Amino acid sequence: MLAQELDYVIGVDTHRDAHALSFHRSPSGARLLEAEVAADQAGYADALALAEEHSPGPRAWALEGAGAYGKGLARHLQARGERVFEVERPKRPGGPGGRGKSDALDARRAARALLEGERLASPRAGGAREALRVLLSTRESAIQARRCALNQLRALIVTCPEPLREELRSLTRARLLVRCRRLRAGAAPDPELAGTLLALKLLAARIGALTTEERLLARELGALLEREAPALLRERGVGPISAAQVLVSWSHRGRFPREACFARLGGAAPIPASSGRTVRHRLDRGGDRRLNRALHQIIVSRRKCDPRTRAYIARRTHEGKSEREAIRCLKRYLARHLFRVLEGAPAPA
Repeated sequence: MLAQELDYVIGVDTHRDAHALSFHRSPSGARLLEAEVAADQAGYADALALAEEHSPGPRAWALEGAGAYGKGLARHLQARGERVFEVERPKRPGGPGGRGKSDALDARRAARALLEGERLASPRAGGAREALRVLLSTRESAIQARRCALNQLRALIVTCPEPLREELRSLTRARLLVRCRRLRAGAAPDPELAGTLLALKLLAARIGALTTEERLLARELGALLEREAPALLRERGVGPISAAQVLVSWSHRGRFPREACFARLGGAAPIPASSGRTVRHRLDRGGDRRLNRALHQIIVSRRKCDPRTRAYIARRTHEGKSEREAIRCLKRYLARHLFRVLEGAPAPA
């Protein structure tokens, strides 16, 4: 266990304005000190100074939320050679007296998770990986906003005055957006029609701007992936968006000790669901659902262009498996294959 290699473990409960620290001896878990530091550069320096004073030997930090509120502290510590691990949100035990909640208690639980060897992972990489993450997130929000605006535009056409309704309802999406952008709101004497024309014009302009934004982000994602993971893009059925999500979830070489851990993260690991004479495995509904969606999209693309994928699904369904179970098996194989591709490629900066 990692705790056997350490003299000290420092648990951190991270928040927007302050971080709670809990210092423990390892492997005994004896608590030495509790403190709170500001969530800024001065606070990070104070945390490191406390660690050097009260835990001078081999030590490791257990951060809850190392990819969110704790990202600044994780960067500061890693840049100075500290061993940093990300832990899941500690489970608070139930029962009488077991529902305590405070920042100090959460920091203790984070340290205890590291001492017990549970929920260990190195923080996600920055650099190119972080650039891909923020670009993916921004693109997804642009798509959602565009979908919302399109739905609102279609709903507005249903109730708009005649003969405008009759004219717009039969147009395709592209022609509808062009026509709405050319509407003249100030030319209508009727206030209802004038307000509808203005709303349609602004919604069409918003949809056009969001479409331009989404395409720009997709091009930037593709260019970044060509530099960072060209081998991933050469895989059959793997497009820029799916490749970006796979790379973001994987993060960097060495984060996962083996490919089974990566498959578990992507919800592609088999879960036994046997009973009596029935021997089967079910779909995993946990893990990183964005990674699971990317794996699913790759399988769907391969079904269209890869004869081996179609033959495999046909063979497994002939053996008695459902199509969903056959796709689950393919996801597991795909997770293993992509993990090996990524581990063999240069890690992102």
